[in-house]
Amino acid sequence: MAIIVNMPRLSDTMEEGTVASWLKKVGDKIEEGDILAEIETDKATMEFESFNEGTLLHIGVQEGETTMVDKLLAIIGNEGEDISALLNPTTALEEAVEPIENPVEEAAAVEPGTTGTIPEGVIVVTMPRLSDTMEEGTVASWLKQVGDVIEEGDILAEIETDKATMEFESFNEGTLLYVGLLEGDSAKVDDLLAIIGPAGTDVSAVAANFSAAAATVTVEAAKEAAPVIKEVIQMEAAPDAVPVSNTTGRLHISPLARKMADDKGISLNELVGSGENGRIIKRDVENFTPAAVASPAISAKFIPNGQEDFEEIKNSQMRKTIAKRLGESKFTAPHYYLNVEFDMDNAMAFRSQYNTIPDTKISFNDIIVKASALALREHPQVNSQWFADRMKLNNHVHVGVAVAVEDGLVVPVVRFANEQSLPQIGAAVRDFAGRARNKKLTPQEMDGSTFTVSNLGMFGIESFTSIINQPNSAILSVGAIVEKPVVKNGQIVVGNTIKLTLACDHRTVDGATGAQFLQTLKGYIENPVTMLV
Repeated sequence: MAIIVNMPRLSDTMEEGTVASWLKKVGDKIEEGDILAEIETDKATMEFESFNEGTLLHIGVQEGETTMVDKLLAIIGNEGEDISALLNPTTALEEAVEPIENPVEEAAAVEPGTTGTIPEGVIVVTMPRLSDTMEEGTVASWLKQVGDVIEEGDILAEIETDKATMEFESFNEGTLLYVGLLEGDSAKVDDLLAIIGPAGTDVSAVAANFSAAAATVTVEAAKEAAPVIKEVIQMEAAPDAVPVSNTTGRLHISPLARKMADDKGISLNELVGSGENGRIIKRDVENFTPAAVASPAISAKFIPNGQEDFEEIKNSQMRKTIAKRLGESKFTAPHYYLNVEFDMDNAMAFRSQYNTIPDTKISFNDIIVKASALALREHPQVNSQWFADRMKLNNHVHVGVAVAVEDGLVVPVVRFANEQSLPQIGAAVRDFAGRARNKKLTPQEMDGSTFTVSNLGMFGIESFTSIINQPNSAILSVGAIVEKPVVKNGQIVVGNTIKLTLACDHRTVDGATGAQFLQTLKGYIENPVTMLV
């Protein structure tokens, strides 16, 4: 028996989907659980698996094409089965369903002697698929009882899925005539959940003879070919409630009402909900008039006057490259972070004394670059680089120094930093920084780093984390030197400390390795004279 597969609702806000790729082609055998296609939604591209088995007889949406939720996506059935009636819904209903037995007739079958159709105005509500992996749902609670009048936007029940408990909203009006599940009961997706229709309508026969499998196969064909048979609708779940600031308090809004308000340009702050628990529903938008807005004195409190303004700046090639490389690094390299705080009293005294040498000027950043280079020689794993098929342990030390420029960030490289003196490192970094701001650096001067130092201490930043400059395995983030109370020899005294954060790629640098590197670095920074030995 052929089964129509419709475009699924793969997110709570999805209204249409695009077929990114088909993983099966017409004629392929389909097993339950096979991935049919990749569907691009408003949130992500997701795999769509089959809940049926058979042969893929028809593809209704080609790769790259888009269609609305619940529209024909594909047809699965027996090999060689005639599906022409399903592809031509204007054909008489009897002809359209002959090859697959009459599912609508099964769904709407009644006692002998009756009309054989679903009564006028009656709508069958089935258990919805509220998540892409949901196979059955449980009624956590009914918020309406048989006999209650249902308005569009009212919450009928709370349905527990395999992922969460979600509110289940009505997009129809009428009287709740029948409830197919008690609170705590479970049912498969598309099984009978409830029936809504005109008050007093006898729906016992519809409930007794409802067939979930039949009802989902030829809904579209039945709508076109047999208008006398009313549509069997699987209602949609309300997405997560959207809080709305309003003069009456914190409200919720139905998806339909929100869309109508957007289409009409009505601010949600101006709407007052009349639905369940103050929920804004369709009729609230339809009945809205400017006169219904709160008094100007009250409105002014919540709706300040002003004019939205912005300017668009075209992304430079540098900004595009930074975005691409840092995005690749952050989402491919498993980052972890090690935080330390070093005593800087000796380093400050060392720098002051060193700068008394004529024509000599070194910075704290120069000390950190030199100390890092020496520590890297002792810990080559931190000086490594990750590639898809290998790991490179570098014996040379090329330290990249991050420099902020107008369009973003560049990283010129101090080559063989462990072999250079502090004044040489200082001169190289100053030269790089000046030419970087004038866009005079060459590509060769920004290529080949094995480790990176990023310093925001001069901006007063005490601590931060950085994204690894791939293919390097680590980057050191340097904060500001802070004067603070510290404990020395059991006494609280005024001291100077600096916080550093080492970001490591866990594929190449284990936690203990990173910690050992920082211990070595601590020795050099807290006793900088050892760097001269």
